[in-house]
Amino acid sequence: MKSLIVVFLASGAAAASAQSPAKPAAADAIWFNGPVVTIDDARPGAEAVAVKDGRIVQVGARDEVMRRKGAGTRMVDLKGATLLPGFVDPHGHVSMVGFQALSANLLPPPDGAGDSIESLQTTLADFRRQSLFASKFGLLFGFGYDDSQLKEQRHPTRDDLDKVASDIPVIAVHQSSHFGAFNSKALELVGVSAESKNPDGGVIRRKAGSQEPDGVLEENAFFEALVKLMPKLSEAEAIMMLVEGQKLYTSFGYTTIQDGRSDAGQIKIAQAAARQGKLVADIVAYPDILVPGTEAALRAPWFRPTPQVPVYTGHFRIGGVKLTLDGSPQGKTAWLSQPYFKPPPGKDASYAGYGVVKDEEVVSVVRKSLAHRWQLLTHANGDRAIDQLIASARTAEQAEPGIAVRMVLIHGQTLRKDQIPELKALKIIPSLFPMHTYYWGDWYRSSVLGPDRAPNISPTMWVRDAGMIFTTHHDAPVANPDSIRVLAATVNRTTRTGYVLGPDQRVDPLTALKAMTLWPAYQYFEEKSKGSITPGKLADFVVLSRNPMTVPRESLGDLKVLSTVKEGKTIYSRP
Repeated sequence: MKSLIVVFLASGAAAASAQSPAKPAAADAIWFNGPVVTIDDARPGAEAVAVKDGRIVQVGARDEVMRRKGAGTRMVDLKGATLLPGFVDPHGHVSMVGFQALSANLLPPPDGAGDSIESLQTTLADFRRQSLFASKFGLLFGFGYDDSQLKEQRHPTRDDLDKVASDIPVIAVHQSSHFGAFNSKALELVGVSAESKNPDGGVIRRKAGSQEPDGVLEENAFFEALVKLMPKLSEAEAIMMLVEGQKLYTSFGYTTIQDGRSDAGQIKIAQAAARQGKLVADIVAYPDILVPGTEAALRAPWFRPTPQVPVYTGHFRIGGVKLTLDGSPQGKTAWLSQPYFKPPPGKDASYAGYGVVKDEEVVSVVRKSLAHRWQLLTHANGDRAIDQLIASARTAEQAEPGIAVRMVLIHGQTLRKDQIPELKALKIIPSLFPMHTYYWGDWYRSSVLGPDRAPNISPTMWVRDAGMIFTTHHDAPVANPDSIRVLAATVNRTTRTGYVLGPDQRVDPLTALKAMTLWPAYQYFEEKSKGSITPGKLADFVVLSRNPMTVPRESLGDLKVLSTVKEGKTIYSRP
């Protein structure tokens, strides 16, 4: 009888144990008391998220997740705010954002006061007194003027900038970063004169009726001149500039950041910053394949040429290479198949922009990227430049078949509907720029493309209708790395004047959020660790003031980033 009682008690204990599973391991932190937008189709929403060792360990109902609360668990009360995956930047230039932070702000409203030539002159003159570049290097830089938004509807000239200063070089960089205006001193130092010839893929603008430069340089003429004037910063100063760019990105919720079209020097600085523990977000560099020194850097032993297995060192890695095929549509240097609606000064009605790389060189670069397994990001704004990319990729793939590097089309502003099946066949991911609808949508309608072509810039819905993913970017410092404006523009496509440009190209908020999280994670070969709030992935989060899935669509632009979290650690908190 005693043995039967023992057996009975033992079986009862086993049953009780089966009904009450062991408590899971305690989490390092739990986020709760606010909606969780997971961007995970298997579980679209949740009430709480638990994190341990920088990774997500549980997502679900509050009561379930709270079972992971331990004595040392940090409890993060969202207080009704919304938790989302950290934003993944599919294209930007973080090193140049740092440069922008140390330059005079020439951006037009609402991001600056640059609405006239006079306002640019005043801003530059005032900034000289506080400029590190002016005090230490005798250079005055301004960034972000936009001729389309200036009262005069033109670029500033050397004569305009000579009124700011004639004793030191003054350089005003266009918002597109594809033009610059130089004063007479700057032109003298870079050797641009009436005798200077236009470089391949660039233009030196001239004064009317003469060969005398008017101070405005386009594309390769601008890039070559700017490189000659860039100050030689110390390592500490260059790292400080990079960190300033990183700060701006993280304030907008980005946990993965791109340094597109970087050079060997910027890569060395990013590596040094990584070694010193200065990087708090992941930075992925794509050096310019056409710049001398890039291929040597890619042959270095620390570079892993297989993006399929991304490995960061101190939050930094090289993701592949960047190629640029044309210029800026708002600046009217993008390479179109049809003429601009209104040609720029000095051009006739047939002007359609221009390419900056010869066909055979594009094919060579694409073949090389495939052969070496380098992911290739290609800047192509105009549809003619996109034609060049498609033809080159098709030729290169025939020579190097079966290699998947997830090539990316950057910008694709004038991507035609007939080109989308070609991109799909070649597995080229479109990274589009819907923010243009806000910043330059009115300019596209009235001057760049006209009312017939303008509505289909950054054609996100055409891409979705073809069964493809796309990513959306800000191209900072062309615009601030403002995630909220990216989201609002992708959903609403509202211009500065309130006009809806291309209503048929609008997408829903969930699609727009995927284009900022899960799909760019895929673009980076990091979809297994980023892009959604899913157990096993990194605890990369952004906290927004309200839920973008439930607020009225027209108020998406009013959302605020409250905090940014990288691998469970808060790297930004809104003051």
